[in-house]
Amino acid sequence: MEIRKKIEIEHYDKEAEQCPQGQVKESGSRGGLNPFDLASYIFLKNISKGRIKGKKVLDYGCGMGLNLEWISSLAKEVVGIDLSEKSLRIAQKMALDKKLENTELILMDCEKLEFEDNFFDVVFDGGTFSSLDIEKALPELKRVLRSDGYILGIETFGHNPFTNLKRKFNKITKKRTEWAEGHIIKEKDFKTIKEHFEDLEVHYFHLISWIVFPFMSMPRAISALRLFEKIDGLLIHVAPFLKKYSFKIVFILKNPKK
Repeated sequence: MEIRKKIEIEHYDKEAEQCPQGQVKESGSRGGLNPFDLASYIFLKNISKGRIKGKKVLDYGCGMGLNLEWISSLAKEVVGIDLSEKSLRIAQKMALDKKLENTELILMDCEKLEFEDNFFDVVFDGGTFSSLDIEKALPELKRVLRSDGYILGIETFGHNPFTNLKRKFNKITKKRTEWAEGHIIKEKDFKTIKEHFEDLEVHYFHLISWIVFPFMSMPRAISALRLFEKIDGLLIHVAPFLKKYSFKIVFILKNPKK
């Protein structure tokens, strides 16, 4: 196994060890932040509902199972994969506690998928790409995805100088690995993605509202978040060139190039 993968596994195993029982949150979230309060995640869930309902879904890099419950409530069948065994144990316990009977969790390398061709209707990516070599991952994703299927996902975007500085600090303090800090999705990666998928649809979020994230445990934080998210939308509407500096993107890939 490549050294970079061993480092990623060690990092996420350690995060799993430090996760309080029953408190699965987005990797690296602090200050009371619940990702499902964010406009980006709300939008992602809304666009996913019709596409996931009654389908066979791959939760790609499922980690500790942040998204498993809501995906399994819609899908016919869910398979979650990850290389962090300790993260999968937490996800498995959650699946058992929540009686997610249509869910299977497997220890597997996201760059070397052990599934047949055209196996899934939908692949869900909850922020795994930065931990991978996407040039190795994308051919595998399009191989296991049916021709009329979708990849739905949310990723951190890598052009905002302020959030990039925060990620560098997170690398120093061991909250992020060097690989993940250096492989955040950027516009140049869209070209690579389009080599494997005919259609890429991208939506941009948190141009400035990320400022509120560290204060989400404070009173009226949700109201402040909603205000800043409205300002995000207004700024992106009147000055589209600013969308490049959004903190998160939500994307839809379809029509894999077989």
